[in-house]
Amino acid sequence: MTLTQPRADRPALGMLLMVGFCCLAPMSDATAKLLARDFPVLQLVLVRFAVQVVVLTPIVSITARGWSMSRLGWQLTALRAALQVAGIWLMVTGLTYLPLADALAIAFVMPFILLLLGHFLLGEAVGRRRLTACAIGFVGTLMVMQPSFVAVGWPVLYPLGVAFVFAAFMLVTRRIADEADPIAMQAASGGLATLVLGLAYATLPAVGTLAVAPVSGHLPLLLLMGGLGTVAHLLMTWSLRHAPASTLAPMQYLEIPVAALIGLLIFGDFPNPLAMAGIGVTVATGLYILWRERGPA
Repeated sequence: MTLTQPRADRPALGMLLMVGFCCLAPMSDATAKLLARDFPVLQLVLVRFAVQVVVLTPIVSITARGWSMSRLGWQLTALRAALQVAGIWLMVTGLTYLPLADALAIAFVMPFILLLLGHFLLGEAVGRRRLTACAIGFVGTLMVMQPSFVAVGWPVLYPLGVAFVFAAFMLVTRRIADEADPIAMQAASGGLATLVLGLAYATLPAVGTLAVAPVSGHLPLLLLMGGLGTVAHLLMTWSLRHAPASTLAPMQYLEIPVAALIGLLIFGDFPNPLAMAGIGVTVATGLYILWRERGPA
């Protein structure tokens, strides 16, 4: 199969897979936020991708999925790996300054970016209902994101950076989703990221001195962070294999209520009434898009 032979979309399946991503990704972020108290962010990113390689490479070999891709496919996979490294680094760094729900809320300018890029770069249809639903969902995001930019300060730039980086990441994933097997593509991306980050630690003194030796209590959390992140992004990759980015963008608002719940249970961050109302708006928006997908865009 080549890049010019797209498979038929299955929007309902794509949305279901994206819901899985929206549940697992905040759990991985919360684990990284806990670990960032003891480890430098770059080391956590390296561990995250190393676990991805260890988990997925044997699956690719056992199931004989193969690594075959065109030259363009490998180039896009390398670009995808670089974007994923940058996005995870920006998010984990932002989480060292911001509550989990706030960081995700700020990052959720991404669906608007994704809709526009998907329309102008990939020619994906962006209908009036989807655009309206995204606008309503963004209003809910603003209700959750209560701190002003002045109050939050410069760390607000980290989740904003995440928004732009992951919008590009999702478009690149969508571009090669029909050529590459999702598990093989995730394993290849993880391998490239691990290689680059590992070489940085091995050859750059300023980077190598940041490493912290984990103790036994850290190991389960490190494995959990990598495992959850691996499965979450695999679900995202599968979702983009079955539905356009512009269709899936509004569904990602469901990450916010999940993050708010995790923040309450782990960090004691309880949303106030305005934030709770905003969470309700985001959930309603996602459910509306799921219902409307059977009709015209």
